[in-house]
Amino acid sequence: MSVSVIEQARIQAQVLVPLVRALQAELGEARANALVRKALGDLYRGFGEEFWKAKNESDLGKAVSSAFRTYARDDALAYDVIEQSHDAFAFDVKRCAYAEFYKALGEPELGFLLICTADFATAEGFGPDVRLTRTQTIMQGADHCDFRYRRDDGGAR
Repeated sequence: MSVSVIEQARIQAQVLVPLVRALQAELGEARANALVRKALGDLYRGFGEEFWKAKNESDLGKAVSSAFRTYARDDALAYDVIEQSHDAFAFDVKRCAYAEFYKALGEPELGFLLICTADFATAEGFGPDVRLTRTQTIMQGADHCDFRYRRDDGGAR
């Protein structure tokens, strides 16, 4: 049986949190965070590309819905779907175990850096016509995260 994404995040945090803290101490917070964002962005963009190719689905709503079921596994996310169509998937996350975990560690800012910023890079991997907008996150103290995936040109992929 495969390890859920939330369990992967908990395991990875054991290494990544002290590593990022050491980088911040050595390079300064802004430079270290930029380096981490770039490295993880490249990784997650590749994951998005692989997912999209493997899914082979032109319906953005179906594809992104499928991805988020994976991230929500093991009760990691509770969310309400606002819109699901061929060219859109919009939802609000109401409870996030990723945020709960990083807040319990006392590291919500690293949770945002290591978890939340990956969402945008992953979306970039879905293709140049897919856009993610999000104005707030639970990790940063909001009561929900507002994910809005849209296909720019409305065309099939």
